[in-house]
Amino acid sequence: AFRIVQESLTNTLRHAGPGATATIRVAFDDGELSIEVVDDGAGESSWTGGSGRGLAGMRERAELLGGRFDAGPVVGGGFRVAADIPLRGTTR
Repeated sequence: AFRIVQESLTNTLRHAGPGATATIRVAFDDGELSIEVVDDGAGESSWTGGSGRGLAGMRERAELLGGRFDAGPVVGGGFRVAADIPLRGTTR
């Protein structure tokens, strides 16, 4: 989870443009950790797709743990990364 948030923020710094901000949401519910990082940067208009290695690494981390991963431009500007990771053996 830490690496997904870290890489998302690194991508914001690299690609969102000057003055962009990011919001991080982390939630735990029903044995699952949900992570969402959304920036308000240049978004779709300046997003070129890049090499995708950072996104591929985040996807690999989430899926290795049996989770889901989604990333892409936000309508109206910005970029969103979201992951849901099941937490086995956790108690409330």
